[in-house]
Amino acid sequence: MQTQSPSPDQLSNSDLVTELKRLLRNARQATAELVAYLGELDERRLYVSEGYPSLFKYCTDALAMSEDETFFRIHAARAARRFPALLEMLAAGSIHLTTVRLVSSHLTAENASDLLSAVSRKSKRDVEHYLASRFPQAGPADSVRKLPIRKAAVPETFAPPEAPANVKPAATEPPPQPRLRPPVVAPVSAERYKIAFTIEAATRAKLQKAQDLLRHAVPSGDLAAIFDRALTLLVADLEKKKCGETGRPRPQPETPPRSRYIPAAVRRAVWRRDGGQCAFVGTAGRCESRAFLEYHHVIPYSVGGQATVESIELRCATHNRHEWDLFITARDSAAAESAASAQSRSGPSPMTRASTPPESWA
Repeated sequence: MQTQSPSPDQLSNSDLVTELKRLLRNARQATAELVAYLGELDERRLYVSEGYPSLFKYCTDALAMSEDETFFRIHAARAARRFPALLEMLAAGSIHLTTVRLVSSHLTAENASDLLSAVSRKSKRDVEHYLASRFPQAGPADSVRKLPIRKAAVPETFAPPEAPANVKPAATEPPPQPRLRPPVVAPVSAERYKIAFTIEAATRAKLQKAQDLLRHAVPSGDLAAIFDRALTLLVADLEKKKCGETGRPRPQPETPPRSRYIPAAVRRAVWRRDGGQCAFVGTAGRCESRAFLEYHHVIPYSVGGQATVESIELRCATHNRHEWDLFITARDSAAAESAASAQSRSGPSPMTRASTPPESWA
């Protein structure tokens, strides 16, 4: 008889994490088994006798799998038929289906062991970068083209009946917006990346103007060189605003002791000390976030925290809020304990004694 997992909202924090990891191990094992079974079914072509023209159609229709999960699992199933070690790694969680899709075209009998070991327990981004370094490709040529405009179907016109005077006409729906492709950032070699994205006509005009103004320095109008120059200036401007970076720091006036303002010198020193990265350290290690960074008062400003290098650290927005929640919880808990202790020393209040019936009433 299968035991039912407890409801998540009934578990303690540690038990919730433990149960989640157990479920993940089971899911990985189930994925490896499913991939193995799909590979065997594909080898026997059993979907043909079931009336389906392909394994993909069998999975999406007969097994009610989504197109994405079907694609990744069939890809892994066929790769695992050639390299069975993939199944063990999927079950152990050392690789995921995305990694299998990325490396399968590069696997050979000679390099399989070395290649799979190199991509073990790596993220998709790390795997892409490793493969680009090991199997470099020629970068694509610069290309700027206008996307075709998809015309919406025009409904057949007819004369609508007149609406009553007290009925407001229905709002006209705006025309559908063209669907834009997501941006692409993919490594093609150890030091080069392919980037593709869609821009507005006004941005295209700015790009052309930048090419014209830079012809003396970049005669070819190379887009990579122009974007590198633009990003260099943008990053310098953002670092100046965010962390006070400057080539010629000026003496800072003394900050009032109860001011929320964090001087540029303090922001600059804190940013360099923390390496432009969230400095929160959890049970699993330091947070790696470099986005949405904020300056965090180790001692909250509301209880006297000062804007000094020793009292300020970098936090991502999530951990800054987490630290504040911990402070509020601890403060409220201490206040409740203090109130309970004071009440126990002074006894029940007069109102409490007045509302308590004498024993003879019981």
